[in-house]
Amino acid sequence: MFEHVDALLLARIQFAFTVSFHFFFPAFSIGLASYLMVLEGLWLKTGRQLYLDLFKYWIKIFAIVFAMGVVSGIVMSYQFGTNWSVFSDFAGPVIGPLMAYEVLTAFFLEAGFLGVMLFGMNKVGRKLHFAATCMVALGTFISAFWILSVNSWMQTPTGFEMGANGQFLPGESWWTIIFNPSFPYRLVHTVMAAYLTTAFAVGGVGAWHLLKDRTNGHARTMFSMAMWMAAIVTPLQIFAGDLHGLNTLEHQPQKVMAMEGHFQSHPDGAPLILFGIPDSEAKTVRYAIEIPKASSLILKHDPDAPLAGLDTIPDEDEPPVGIVFWSFRIMVGIGFAMLGIGMWSLWARWRGSLYDTPWLHRAALVMAPSGFIAVLAGWITTEVGRQPFVIYNLLRTADAASPLDAPAVGASLVAFVLVYFAVFGVGICYILRLMAKGPHTGELGVKRGDTGPIRTAGITPGPTQNPGREEVLPTDKEDAR
Repeated sequence: MFEHVDALLLARIQFAFTVSFHFFFPAFSIGLASYLMVLEGLWLKTGRQLYLDLFKYWIKIFAIVFAMGVVSGIVMSYQFGTNWSVFSDFAGPVIGPLMAYEVLTAFFLEAGFLGVMLFGMNKVGRKLHFAATCMVALGTFISAFWILSVNSWMQTPTGFEMGANGQFLPGESWWTIIFNPSFPYRLVHTVMAAYLTTAFAVGGVGAWHLLKDRTNGHARTMFSMAMWMAAIVTPLQIFAGDLHGLNTLEHQPQKVMAMEGHFQSHPDGAPLILFGIPDSEAKTVRYAIEIPKASSLILKHDPDAPLAGLDTIPDEDEPPVGIVFWSFRIMVGIGFAMLGIGMWSLWARWRGSLYDTPWLHRAALVMAPSGFIAVLAGWITTEVGRQPFVIYNLLRTADAASPLDAPAVGASLVAFVLVYFAVFGVGICYILRLMAKGPHTGELGVKRGDTGPIRTAGITPGPTQNPGREEVLPTDKEDAR
């Protein structure tokens, strides 16, 4: 079946498939862990049962997402030894310690406090439980720190020495390796992308339940918090993305050339190509819709600044322009759509109609998966734009693969596809079912007949309240804050 297929192509497809599946889960769990920390902190500060309900609702989803992220990550890491053993041999002295730091700091921190966070609500003190939630949120960030440091070093390698056998060896300072030129930009851009991914997922769930019942207090709070995140973080993300692009232009110019579709150099100012069909053989973008000199204005802050094109790069060093060109536009397009939702929510909030604008709720529901699509498009832009190198300008992808036959790689690829869609498909369907049900007062963990979280928070139900409920519906004025 795979006898006439290139083994390298199959290995690349397999890694792309597994890492794409994996990337969804950390992107969600990083933001969701911080969201849970905020919810529990608000519950401890205000004593409102509603925040505790939301915490216990989302923590069930977090547990599933976290578990699937761990499993998919472990499976993915084995490919370094199976399909990419040459890369592991050459880059291991640098990559290995960084991956070990991730396990020793982030994974151990998450694993150590995750059990307390998931099962300790009624077994430890409230402050200790909140500390455990904070440690899990911190652990997800530290994990992103080390993984992105590894990836950024592969994009902009610094601080290494070449060994006699071609290995990359650490130089005098690990600081230079860890904080390589693209790392700070990639860390900020990726972490904020994770927060926006979570915000729009939470906002989509809130919008779904608001469309069914606009008086739903839990849905109102979810939607309000998500829209605040969208309105505040999206402009910051666009600004961070611009800085990241300028850094990429400095250190990986051919990636930016592919993103912009610049096959030819422009000595008097380059146009911004909005849409078109890149043709790598003809070295042009067909049916291009462009804005004259706008690319030079964005990248050089001067409309007449010259920009080099792919005609200055050897053909064998060019990335696949079509994939990078379109994945970049998908990411940017979704980013501006997020900005539009955020600004729309601010307008509705100012008018006092945040919960009475069904078209805003429908738009937020449509945008619920947008964060996942954007982070995947961003990853494709970053990784495919680095090709044909696995370590930029130093180690080619073709030279990093294991000497395997195509049938062996193809068989494992088929197995991965079948198992992933079966196992993770079930997990995703279960998460969607939980989201469709929505939170309710007295989520799991509140025992009947005891003082419960309301009285332990210092709140006694009044005569107009049901026992076990803090309130049926927050006022519009209170929710608008």
